[in-house]
Amino acid sequence: MSKKNKDKKVEEPQVEENSTTTAEAIKEESEKISAEAQLQDQLAAEKDKFMRLFAEFENYKKRTNKERIELFKTASEGVMLAMLPVLDDFERALMHIEEDKEAEELRKGVLLIYNKLLTTLEQKGLSKIEVNKGDTFNADDHEAVTQIPAPSEDLKGKVIDVVERGYRLGDKVIRFPKVVIGQA
Repeated sequence: MSKKNKDKKVEEPQVEENSTTTAEAIKEESEKISAEAQLQDQLAAEKDKFMRLFAEFENYKKRTNKERIELFKTASEGVMLAMLPVLDDFERALMHIEEDKEAEELRKGVLLIYNKLLTTLEQKGLSKIEVNKGDTFNADDHEAVTQIPAPSEDLKGKVIDVVERGYRLGDKVIRFPKVVIGQA
């Protein structure tokens, strides 16, 4: 064999090896790319999962804070309900003392205590529900105790008398006003 033929033989296998190596390199790179793509997909899925979990936790914190604030606002509801009959008794006492002109000093003392108690309860969130004679009766806002024949046509279906005041604690009604309404 001549030198040229030997060189050709040697060169040909090298070309095949280079093409095989290149094909393997391309295959390895595509595997790396696909592995990278898989890792990117997994990373995106984990980020999404984390963001959803984080948002859910933030909503949980907001909800529990709101519930706690609401609980503090109405935590004294039991005490307020127990104090309402005392307020009613003070109002009745003041009405009867006003009729007796000789008990002026007693009336002043009872009025002072009543105002102090009412102010203290109002500072804690208690407020009166204002209902006047002649207001239109609303079953959602009033509790009808009884119906009497209306003294005049314009008082039919309206409040004739307020038997017991209503009270709110914050935004919640803790006792509806008890009223007498005119029968239509």
